[in-house]
Amino acid sequence: MNIAVDVTQPSETEVVVTRVFEAPARLVFDFHTRPEHVRRWLLGPEGWSMPVCDIDLRVGGSYRYVWRNDADGSQFGTTGVYREIVVPSRIVHTERMEGFDGECLCTLTLVEKGAHTTLTYTLKFESKEARDGALATGMTDGMGMSYDRLEEVLVDAVQ
Repeated sequence: MNIAVDVTQPSETEVVVTRVFEAPARLVFDFHTRPEHVRRWLLGPEGWSMPVCDIDLRVGGSYRYVWRNDADGSQFGTTGVYREIVVPSRIVHTERMEGFDGECLCTLTLVEKGAHTTLTYTLKFESKEARDGALATGMTDGMGMSYDRLEEVLVDAVQ
């Protein structure tokens, strides 16, 4: 199953990304929360790597990801704090892109039905301008590429 992400904007400050995976919710959850898995898929376009993937998965714990363009060495990162964790169905955390003002509240939900898990990722920005700025970066295209890669690694993990 190679399904593109479904992207909606239900309000002036939100972006909702939905994708269905052929994998159990527990596995999709693990691939979002264990550094050895996250590094394999959360990369965006080809030619990027993740030299830093720190995850302290607990309420009040933090995470930090740094991506590197392997061709030119440029890097960017993001940090956040976990606010809610319900294994294997929900994670709420903040997100702050390094070098940008503002913070986003992100809610990941996983709903398992039969052999499929529906992932819904809601990003709530501080303003319409912040949301529009994030969208202008190509963020959802990168998410689509990453979720395509996640589908590939999940297929290997399920077999």
